[in-house]
Amino acid sequence: MSTQDIERKIKLLREMQRMAEEAQAEAEALKDEIKAFMGASEELRAGEYKITWRTVESARVDTKALAKAMPDVAAAFTRTSTVRRFCIA
Repeated sequence: MSTQDIERKIKLLREMQRMAEEAQAEAEALKDEIKAFMGASEELRAGEYKITWRTVESARVDTKALAKAMPDVAAAFTRTSTVRRFCIA
């Protein structure tokens, strides 16, 4: 594959990413309209569709606070991972 081929692929990739972001923004706008219609309701039926919008609680460990309060414990339970980051600048 030549440098020109890579450059064409990068241009195509960027255009597709732009289109995906635009589609995602449109999808979020549609969700927001549905949520506004639902108001405080947690469930809505529209034809064959059942829409739910419920409150969900979750508990997570505040790793920054843990590391500050108990650095030894935080270090003992910290694991390192390695990934490859793909970036086009």
